[in-house]
Amino acid sequence: MNRSNIIAIDLGANSGRAVVGRFAGGELDIEELHRFSNGPVTVHGRLYWDVLRMFEEIKESLRAYSASYDEEPASIGIDSWGVDYGLFDENGELLRNPIHYRDARTDGKMDEAFEVVPRDEIFGETGIQFMELNTLYQLFAQKKEDPSALDAAESFLMMSDVFNYFLTGKQVTEFSLATTSQLYDPVNKKWATKLFDDFGFPLDIMQDVVEPGTRVGTLTEEVADDVGLGRVPVIAPATHDTASAVAAIPAEDESWAFISSGTWSLMGKEITDPVINQDVLEANFTNEGGVGGTYRFLRNLTGLWIIQECKREWEKRGEEYTYAELTDMAKEAEPFFSFIDTDYEDFLSPGNMPEKIRSFCRETGQEPPDERSQLVRVVLESLALNYRYIMEILESLLDERIETVHIVGGGVRNKLLSQFSADAMDKKIVTRPAEATSIGNALIQGIQLGQIDSVAEGRKIVGKSIDLETYHPEDTGKWQNAYEEFCKYKEL
Repeated sequence: MNRSNIIAIDLGANSGRAVVGRFAGGELDIEELHRFSNGPVTVHGRLYWDVLRMFEEIKESLRAYSASYDEEPASIGIDSWGVDYGLFDENGELLRNPIHYRDARTDGKMDEAFEVVPRDEIFGETGIQFMELNTLYQLFAQKKEDPSALDAAESFLMMSDVFNYFLTGKQVTEFSLATTSQLYDPVNKKWATKLFDDFGFPLDIMQDVVEPGTRVGTLTEEVADDVGLGRVPVIAPATHDTASAVAAIPAEDESWAFISSGTWSLMGKEITDPVINQDVLEANFTNEGGVGGTYRFLRNLTGLWIIQECKREWEKRGEEYTYAELTDMAKEAEPFFSFIDTDYEDFLSPGNMPEKIRSFCRETGQEPPDERSQLVRVVLESLALNYRYIMEILESLLDERIETVHIVGGGVRNKLLSQFSADAMDKKIVTRPAEATSIGNALIQGIQLGQIDSVAEGRKIVGKSIDLETYHPEDTGKWQNAYEEFCKYKEL
C-alpha cells in the first residue's frame, strides 16, 4: 500500500485549511483538500470559539481525502494558534466552549496578576512575552470570575491538543503550543510548577508535554468510520502554527530572521537556547518552542488584523473590496501621509477599525486618512516601519546583524507590504511559501514517518519545490526620514 500521502490541517484565527503533502524525488507536492472560515461566535457578550463546528470541518477535510484518494494517508497532523484552551471533566466531556483570546475577560488581569507574582518573576520562570491574551491571564480571569469549570476540570488541553483528543481519544500537550501559555518552564523543560502554586492553578489537570513529531494515537473507530478511513496515525507536528511555519523556511547559511505574516506578525530568529534576562524582559521578547530542540526568539506584533478589520467594517456598510483591490488602491495613495503605532492597544480589539485609526491620528496631531486607499497605505507603511523598529531591538538583543528576512504565511500575498518591508528595514526580503504552516506541519510528520531525515533536509526540499520571491530595498533615504517620524508616534 502506498502510504506516502500526509494530511496537514492548519487552523488559523480566521480560517482553516487542509492539504495533502507528498514527498517524491527530493521535492514536495502540496494539494489543497478543504478550506473553511473560522470566526468567533458572540453569546451574551462573551467571545467563543465554535470548536464543534471546527471539528466537523476537520472531519470534512478527511472525508474530502477519502473521496479523492484510493490509498490511506500515512498520517494526519493539526496545528493551530496558541494560548487558548479547553477544560474537560472526569468523563472526558468539554466543560465550556473555549473562549477566544480577544474576549474582554482578560482586560486588566495582567496587572492584577502582577500583584500576586511580580512581572520579573513570571518572566524568569517562563521567558515569555507579556500579553493579556496569554493562557496565564485567561486562567487567572477564569479562577476569579468563573471558577466552577476550573474546579470541575480533570484535564486541560490547548487548542490543537483538543482536536487531537477528539480524533484519537488521547490527551497530550505538544511542546511548541505549551510554551505559548506562559505557564511552561523552558529551562527545566516542564510546567512552571511554582507559578501554578502561587496562582492556585491545579497542576494535576495538565498533560504530559511531548516533542514535535510525536505520534499521539490513531483515529478512533468512530471517527474512522465517519470519514471513510482506517485507523490512521495522528502525529502532533509543531502544533503551534508559527513553529510549523518556521520549520518550513528555506533558509540558507546566512544570518537570517523570519516574519510569520498573517493576522499577527511574529518577528524573530531561531535559536538553540532560550534567552532570559532583563534586557529581553524590558523589550518584551519571547522564547517559544520550536522544532529540533530550538526556540523561536521573537516578538508578537499586530499584523494584517488591522486591514482585516477595516475590510470587515466596510463590508458591514455594503462596500465590498478584495484584499488585492485594497492593496492596488493603496499603491496610488500619497506616501507617508500619517503614521500609526500598529501595536497600540486599541487596535487589538474588534470594532470600527477605520475610525480607531483616524482617532489615533487626531490624538497624535496628524491629519487622519479619510480615503480608503490612503487609510490602507497608512497601515501597510506603519506595519513595515514597525518591523524595522522591532528588528533593531532584535539585532541589539542578540548582538547580531541580520542579513536576510524570510517572510512566510498568508501575508506574502501582499507584495506591496513585502516591498515596503525591504525598504523600511533596508534588508533583502525573501518570501514564500504562503502555506508555510501547512508545509512545515507536513515536513515534521514526514520526519516522524522516516520520509525525511531532518528539518535541514526538509528546508532544502521546500527551497527546491517552491518558487521564492526576493525583494531588495529601494528609496531607503525616504524611508529613513519616514522612520524617524514614525518613531515619534511609536514611543508615545
